[in-house]
This record gives sequence, C-alpha cells and structure tokens, in this order.
Amino acid sequence: MTFSEIAKLVRLPNLLIVWGTQMLIWFCLLLPLSGITGQPLFLDAANALLLSLSTVLIAAGGYVINDYFDVKIDAINRPEKSLIGKDINPKVAILLHNFCNVAGLIIAALLAYQLKSPAAFAIPFISTILLWFYSTHFKRQYVIGNVVVAILTAMSIAIFIAYEPLAQRYISAVLLETSEGIMKLNPVWILLVYSFFAFMLTWIREIIKDMEDFKGDAEDGCVTMPIRIGLQKTILFIRILTTLTLIPVLMATAYLFMHSWWVLGAYALLALTFPMIYLGINIGKSLTQKHFAYYSKYLKILMLLGIFTLILYYIIQ
Repeated sequence: MTFSEIAKLVRLPNLLIVWGTQMLIWFCLLLPLSGITGQPLFLDAANALLLSLSTVLIAAGGYVINDYFDVKIDAINRPEKSLIGKDINPKVAILLHNFCNVAGLIIAALLAYQLKSPAAFAIPFISTILLWFYSTHFKRQYVIGNVVVAILTAMSIAIFIAYEPLAQRYISAVLLETSEGIMKLNPVWILLVYSFFAFMLTWIREIIKDMEDFKGDAEDGCVTMPIRIGLQKTILFIRILTTLTLIPVLMATAYLFMHSWWVLGAYALLALTFPMIYLGINIGKSLTQKHFAYYSKYLKILMLLGIFTLILYYIIQ
C-alpha cells in the first residue's frame, strides 16, 4: 500500500480543505477574540492545530469505513477509483480506520480534559459514531444519510465554539455593534452562519451525489431520495433547499449593504447569491450522470468561495 493509495483512500484533498477551513476560522474569527477581551484563548496555536488534527483524523477514518462498506456500489459507479479489495487489503483498511478514530478521539479527549469540559468531547465522539452508522446504515436510508453528512460538516465548524470558552460568551451578543465609532460584526455569529451555510450546501451536494450514483445505489438496495421519489421530484426538493439557503444569504447581504460593508456585501452577492440562483435554475436541465457530477463539483467550489469570505472579513475588520 503506497502513500498515493492511502491519500486517495482518505481523500487527502478533502482533508486539506477541512484543515484549511478550520485554521482560517481560528485565525480570522477566534484569534482576534483574545485581543478584544484581553484574555488568552484556550485554543492557542498549538491547541487549535491539535483540535484540527483530531477532526481530520476522524474524517479520514470516516472516508475509509465508507469505502469499506461501499465496495459493491463503487464497483458499479466508480470502478476506476475503487481501491479496497484491489490495491488495498480490506483488513488493512479496517486497521487504518481504527487507528484514525482512536488517535483522533484521544487528542479530542485530552483537550477536553485540559479544558475541564467533558461536554466539549461530545462533538468528536458523536461524529465518530455517526460516521460508522452512516457507512453501515444511514447512507442507504431515505433522507437521513444526507442529513447526517450535513450535520457532520456543520459540526466540524461549530466544534470551535465547544472548545473555546471566549467564543461561548459571544453567542448571546448582538450581531452588529459599535466599538469606538466602528461597526463590528460578532465573530461567533459569523461562525454560526458558516455552520448553517455548510449544513445546507452539504445537504444539497449529497442529494446531487445520490443522483449521480443512482445506478449503483439501486443495485445495492439503497433507498436514496432519487430512488424513492424519482429524479424530477428530487430536483424540485433541491430547488426548495437552495431557496431556503438563499433567504438568509440575501438577508445577510442586505444587512451588510445597509451598514456600509460594501466589499463583503458585494462579494456575498456576486460569489454566493448569483451562483446559488444559477444552481437552482440549471440543476434540472439534464438528467445525466455527467451533469450531476458537474454540479457536485460546482457546489464544492461554491463552498470554497464561501470560505474565502473569512479572509475578506479579517482584512476589513
């Protein structure tokens, strides 16, 4: 088993996106809290890196166990990308899954112990359980599999609130306040908005991936939304979710313009709002696997554009 094969199995590019997103959240939203409050962060550079490493390890374990139980489906949908059973021994895959989970949970538990907050450990622990049951049961069930993945994505962002006491103080604060004559956005509310945005876009993308994998899922007896209600009704549901995501984005964009946050507001309009409208209009124009694969990648790019707003926020703030 080569490094290249392991990198493909654990989806190294996706893990790097998770790590980069978490580090941007820490640097742009959490790190400034120490300067604002005059108190040290629990998630200093070392602890933030450890927490992100824990998240990445647990996510890697999730990818491995998902592929382990998806050998039959991948043989139909992605025969050229299937690794387990061909290039990677299934027993080795299970060992890698166990190592990633145990290492990730130990790191998270040590941080929670240092923080004296057993409740903080709930997110990584629950994430591990959900990833296992997603691979074995949930992903083959109607709706619940998509929602579980969306919850896990949102939790990878919200975990910073659980592990940072200074952030928890800002949950009850107002969205926008004036400090020394300057309008400042509440960083924790921004983090919560990101969690919501990540939840909704991931939910939409998972449904589109189910449409892309329609044939293999049907062969394996999965009861995904496209199989249960058909492609046309699934497209209608995607448009409903897209609209529900657009409403708060439009409200936030209008709010930014009303309070003279012109650059961030314009970016939200051009890089987030218009692309989502385009998605809602065009998702049903074709019913081919290639079409759905395109919009699956399209949503990943849209998520990256959303992450980039962190940098804009930090520069402006």
